[in-house]
Amino acid sequence: MADEVPKLKKLTAEGVTAALDKADHYRLLNEPEAAESIYLDVLAVEERNTRALRGIVLAITDQFNASSGAQRLARAKNYARKLPSPYEQAYLLGLICEREAKGYLMRGMSSGFAYEGFRAAMEHYEEAEKLRTVGDDDPILRFNSCVRLIEQHHLRPRTRDSELPLE
Repeated sequence: MADEVPKLKKLTAEGVTAALDKADHYRLLNEPEAAESIYLDVLAVEERNTRALRGIVLAITDQFNASSGAQRLARAKNYARKLPSPYEQAYLLGLICEREAKGYLMRGMSSGFAYEGFRAAMEHYEEAEKLRTVGDDDPILRFNSCVRLIEQHHLRPRTRDSELPLE
């Protein structure tokens, strides 16, 4: 009995807003694992909570510099696709790809993988740009940031002989 893993406790509906505020605060404190846990608690109560969906994507991708991994990447994309707005889906999918590409650079992996990640991000940002509201230039700003990073790091597409990432 003492060796059993305790069961998760369910957040109350009344506590959702305060929990989201706390999760956002943990992200600002650079504690994405704590934030991710809180967003999961909120989603267990309100599975379509837009703020929690947006937040968990950001918390997961905040961890990409250390390691992205296929499972973490797939989870982030899955949460982004649950957002009700096609614009937000496209924008966050772009952000996921961009952060994954930056993670490749931070971990010293093949620049070809980073290049492909930035290009994928740019495609999502172009989709978001088509769906944006007037005055929302965020997808343009992110797109331009990717272009500058490609130029700054002299990134090029992978060659046929490029090795696969070890993650």
